[in-house]
Amino acid sequence: MEKLTSELDRLIERLERADDFRTSLENLVSVYPFSEYEYVISHLLAGGKLAINEYHELRDSYIDRNLYLYIFEISAPRGIGDKWAFGHLKQLVPELKRPSKKLDPKYSGEYDFWLDWIDSKNKAHGVRIEVKTSRAADFQRPDDPLYIKALASDSKKPFDMNFQQIKPKMRRRFCMDWSLEGQY
Repeated sequence: MEKLTSELDRLIERLERADDFRTSLENLVSVYPFSEYEYVISHLLAGGKLAINEYHELRDSYIDRNLYLYIFEISAPRGIGDKWAFGHLKQLVPELKRPSKKLDPKYSGEYDFWLDWIDSKNKAHGVRIEVKTSRAADFQRPDDPLYIKALASDSKKPFDMNFQQIKPKMRRRFCMDWSLEGQY
């Protein structure tokens, strides 16, 4: 939202009496789907200060930057994993399998993926992978909904991020370092 707000703020300068418009914006009451963004864009379009092709560029740019914004509408961390992360990881690494008693007779729900792995000595191993998710949200806006508090990957704002558990113990034979940094 930071980038969209900045872009719209720049576009407001095109309006006659831009300061008066900003004052009316400060006093605006928003109720979904009527928001400050819709208010600004509709005034810019109606006033002929934003061409339809500029609107499309603004919209497409926002959508490209925020393809995963819906993740912030998923409330619980476990829900993010179930509704998004598992599918996303499966797209990135199709070899990942959902664990089951068939793959691992000892399986009882303690991990999220199974990966068949052949070591340098051609020995097969089953690697158990646990997936944990979190979101970076602007903590300076405590009363706003999560999708408004979502921070861009290049944001300089401080944020809260909560990991439910961290397990530093790992086996020396196999270690994967996955980073999804910069994908949001």
